[in-house]
Amino acid sequence: MKIRLKNIGKKIKHNIILKDINMELESGHIYGFVGTNGSGKTMLMRILTGLISFTEGEFYVDERSVQFGNEIYYDMGVIIEKPEFFNELTGLENLEMLAKLKNIISREEMIDSLNKVGLDPYNPKKVKEYSLGMKQRLGIAQAIMENPDILILDEVTNGLDEEGIAMVYEILSQEKEKEKLIIISSHYKQDIESLCDRIFLIKNQTAQEYNQS
Repeated sequence: MKIRLKNIGKKIKHNIILKDINMELESGHIYGFVGTNGSGKTMLMRILTGLISFTEGEFYVDERSVQFGNEIYYDMGVIIEKPEFFNELTGLENLEMLAKLKNIISREEMIDSLNKVGLDPYNPKKVKEYSLGMKQRLGIAQAIMENPDILILDEVTNGLDEEGIAMVYEILSQEKEKEKLIIISSHYKQDIESLCDRIFLIKNQTAQEYNQS
């Protein structure tokens, strides 16, 4: 799969949020978006998920044009900003609720996703009692559980301890081996440099490829 963005821009009222974004993203690779707070990283991720419209430019998936509000041509696993859940339910109950939207996976697959991120599927604790790190683990579990084509993970290691960060690295490496297209952002330089094949710096409303060397 290939995603191509050509001269993508986003305006809100008279404010330019993004302009002249050009990039090609392909399956089997991990891409990193870096930039300061407010630089437009999350806005660009929202455009890629179809959550918001772009106001100029062209968006292609395998040469098929994507228009806001129409089919986006790929299945996604997504974390944008802080994962939100049903606070009165357990982790597994949350995944069961979310899985009903597509109804394509079994309970066993949900349990497997929780095990992968180091959460006990049978823990009776409600999500309202979860730490930030536990919520992040649950967010990653919901992102991977339906075996999507693309993972878009904003601040992928947010709130995680060293063990949790190592878990994320292992999961993303496994997903890359499955030929997934993975896009991450992180405030931690080590995450980006350790995981990403290519890095885009979002600055002055546009994106430039960042050379690690």
